[in-house]
Amino acid sequence: MVSTQVVGILGGMGPAAGADFVRLFVQACAQQMRARGEPVRDQSFPEHWLAQVPVPDRTGALLSSAENGAHQPLEPMLQALGRLAALGSRTVAIACNTAHAWHARLQERFPQVELLHMARETAQHLAAQGAGEVALMATEGTYRIGLYEQALAEAGLGCHVPSEVERRTIARGIFEGVKAGDMALAERCFSEVALRLAERHGPVTIIMGCTEVPLGLAGSPAVAGLRLVDPAQVLAAALARRAYEPR
Repeated sequence: MVSTQVVGILGGMGPAAGADFVRLFVQACAQQMRARGEPVRDQSFPEHWLAQVPVPDRTGALLSSAENGAHQPLEPMLQALGRLAALGSRTVAIACNTAHAWHARLQERFPQVELLHMARETAQHLAAQGAGEVALMATEGTYRIGLYEQALAEAGLGCHVPSEVERRTIARGIFEGVKAGDMALAERCFSEVALRLAERHGPVTIIMGCTEVPLGLAGSPAVAGLRLVDPAQVLAAALARRAYEPR
């Protein structure tokens, strides 16, 4: 039997994105088995735990003027991470881009767990692929903290961001589209912004930097010719690599 590590997924932000991350992780595990020349069998998948917990809106907290607003999502994430650690998770992935605003605080509280960083994993992946400049579709909270801009700059990559109007269109696709179950609206909003970014900046790689964006954009005929990268897929692959590392 293949030797594996226990890993965890911190989800619930939103639940559909957390559930989809498990799908991406399972696919990445199968790829790991094939790469190692192992047969893909149920018994060879690693033990993995998904914590789907209700977490206050991350962007709302980051944009809040209230003194404690930016700390509201931290406590439920800490509790969920503690449960994953108690279940033996050696490495944990956060299935939400904006939640990485609290990455350092979470890692500090649980130093025994390797907490992967979605933006850094994505930046390193793109640099290894030879990407130059990229464009970022994300939440206002993710833009506000410069999550991807910093990680991309460290990897030597330039980053274009949408206009204020385009950001509002992305937000509509996230909150009124995917989170409300209106996938047709989500696809219209996301594809409109993606096409505008490609028209304005040329053949850049577009980072779908919110876990809701791929749910409404990936596979859309409207953006068939664009280069899209899903950070959740990159993160799932990184988590799968950790799961199959020697003990």
